Amino acid sequence: MFEVLPRLPADPILGLSAAYREDTNPNKIDLGVGVYKDEQGNTPILDSVAEAQKILLNEETSKTYITPQGVQGYIDGMLGLLLGKGHPVLVADRVAAVQAPGGCGALRILAELINRCQEGATVWVSDPTWANHIPLMESAGLKIEKYPYFDKATGGINFDAMAESLKANAKKGDIVLLHGCCHNPTGADLTKEQWHTVLEIAQSTGFTPFVDTAYQGFGDGLEEDAYGLRLLAENLPEMLIAASCSKNFGLYRERVGLAVIITNDSATRGILQSQIQSVARGSYSMPPSYGGALVNIILNSEELNQKWQNEVAAMRNRMQDLRVLLVDKLNEKGASTDFSFVTKQKGMFSFLCISPEQVQRMRNEHSVYFVDSSRVNIAGISKSNVDRLAEALVSVL
Repeated sequence: MFEVLPRLPADPILGLSAAYREDTNPNKIDLGVGVYKDEQGNTPILDSVAEAQKILLNEETSKTYITPQGVQGYIDGMLGLLLGKGHPVLVADRVAAVQAPGGCGALRILAELINRCQEGATVWVSDPTWANHIPLMESAGLKIEKYPYFDKATGGINFDAMAESLKANAKKGDIVLLHGCCHNPTGADLTKEQWHTVLEIAQSTGFTPFVDTAYQGFGDGLEEDAYGLRLLAENLPEMLIAASCSKNFGLYRERVGLAVIITNDSATRGILQSQIQSVARGSYSMPPSYGGALVNIILNSEELNQKWQNEVAAMRNRMQDLRVLLVDKLNEKGASTDFSFVTKQKGMFSFLCISPEQVQRMRNEHSVYFVDSSRVNIAGISKSNVDRLAEALVSVL
């Protein structure tokens, strides 16, 4: 039976990683895969996580299944982090949530739930959006449409086009997928004023926001990065949230995420809690425990929570400094293009707004690896490679 299946092309990002590993150039640079890296190019275990692991090792007494919804302390801690403690929707008992295997798991669970509510519902995604958003949604049976977002001419958002498109095309029953902060792949984020406009459009058209927040704390700060999400939650009857702990806790391989539904009232919350657990049961049965247990320990320990917040701030500040350093080096080496937009973008990623042909030259001539769209992982830059990176960019412009 299997002979009927065709071979599929390699995932562009994972294929890029393989090409990087095979490159024998000792000065090669990897700006492809989206993981945080320190100055030495390592993805370290955070000190707060290392301490939580020791605590869990001493305290855990069983490896039996946890509850279907996940580690409750993790869920409560994450809801406080996302929405803020005492947020009106929490007080009103309007939030259903389950621990998910990573942000991808959360996205897929919520996509399956949307399809239960309205088979083949339309999901509007930004152009461009994270590469896995569309496959995750389409494979759950949802229809994808795109709204304008990034303006390559300015390196920012074409918000007027975005707003007009959503006003004209998104309707009640549609889902609009928004990036909570640190837009992947562009790094171009909505301002507070623009979030208010999105809220007004949602109120007038009746679309349901679906906020994917995978980088909280990497933009302007843990509280600041939740502004748009909290604004929508407080002023709309329904919304969906997918959260990930891969980046800000550095728990990539532990696959820790959260799928959240904000409902119109507490009675509906009970219904949706049963439904979302049913979706999860039909997918992976019971959630993994380990990563959620670590986050639970960190968020519910005053000492570890403060240590973790300091570590998030250090990662954020380093990436902001690297943005400035890269632009300074490009200017120093005589770049013919104005790259100042890179310093205005936020989080781990930026679009350099160069052509796929120029990206290929970066790879072939200089052993600098990033995807053809020109998305680069800012955290892959270091003080030791930024000169070579800037020289390579200037040479292909």
